Amino acid sequence: MRLILLGPPGAGKGTQAVRLTERLGVPQLSTGDMLRAAVAASSPVGLQAQAMMERGELVSDEIVLSLVAARIEQSDAQRGFVLDGFPRTVGQAVALDTMLGEMGLALDAVLELQVDLNALVARMTGRVAEARARGEATRADDNPDAFRTRLETYREQTVPLSSYYAERGLLRSVDGMLSVDRVAIDVMSSLGLKL
Repeated sequence: MRLILLGPPGAGKGTQAVRLTERLGVPQLSTGDMLRAAVAASSPVGLQAQAMMERGELVSDEIVLSLVAARIEQSDAQRGFVLDGFPRTVGQAVALDTMLGEMGLALDAVLELQVDLNALVARMTGRVAEARARGEATRADDNPDAFRTRLETYREQTVPLSSYYAERGLLRSVDGMLSVDRVAIDVMSSLGLKL
């Protein structure tokens, strides 16, 4: 099964991706992880990405797509994958659809975790406080102002993907404000699977 997980930062995509990959026996494909691995391996694409990042530029869609394509061709992704963090824009979604079509593949579903964005700020603030209380490191942008900026970027760039995939009959929406276990049950049910 080939899936995309959509939802704003803090919605629980990572948590649900782990459950999905375990249930389906397919890998979670994180473009951030792929970029870091390509840079660490000094691959041609990694060297291009590193040069862009060192100049303070965003890594181009072309580079990200080539990383995704190469990753999808690996043996563990032959039965499917869960894409997390990509695509982020409608332009990227169109390019992904084209790339998959050229590979003779198509998405099976796009899962959207619907959440109350204001409640996410409170959730993030609580998580950061708990992590700090345990002595764990937190991200530099794990503060309410930076988090609100990340949510606004999501609203502007990524929310339009819901309509894009709904028009193609691929979108499955789940209430992401429920408990982790309830969300997992609803995610599996939306795909016609049992836990």
